[in-house]
Parts: sequence; structure tokens; C-alpha cells
Amino acid sequence: MPTLSMFYGIIIRMFDESGGQHNLPHFHAAYQGKQATFDFNGNILAGKFPNKQKQLIKAWVILHREELEANWELIKEDSDYFKIEPLR
Repeated sequence: MPTLSMFYGIIIRMFDESGGQHNLPHFHAAYQGKQATFDFNGNILAGKFPNKQKQLIKAWVILHREELEANWELIKEDSDYFKIEPLR
């Protein structure tokens, strides 16, 4: 699963799940053993995540939504993805 970004101990990954459980654009986040799936508005689709880290992800999504969308398309086409700047 490609790692797109890492910040404040949060790891952001994305992979194509065509025909999978959540076929809408999304990414996966992990933090200290917690995992959740987020949409491109920063809302949790599945899993649980600490509130502070959830707010950090929402801020990051606001800054990088277009890059998330571009990576979603690239990964769906089995093309090379690109890294996204971390939240600073």
C-alpha cells in the first residue's frame, strides 16, 4: 500500500480497491495502532481515530485535496503515485 505522507506520527496510505468495500475515493491513516479510512473531506468512513489526530488529518486534507484526487486516479490506473507534503 503506497505511503503518500507522514506527519506527527500519522501515516497516510492509499491503494486501489476497485470493486471493494468502499469504492469511493478514500485513504487510510494509521496512528499508534489505530487505523481508519477517510474520505477526501476528512470524514471517517471506517475505523476509529484519536480526535486530535483526526483534526490534523482534516487540516491536511483541506490543503491537499487536489493531490489526493490526482493520486487516486493514478493508483486506479496502476500508474506511479507521488508523495504529498506533510502537515507542518
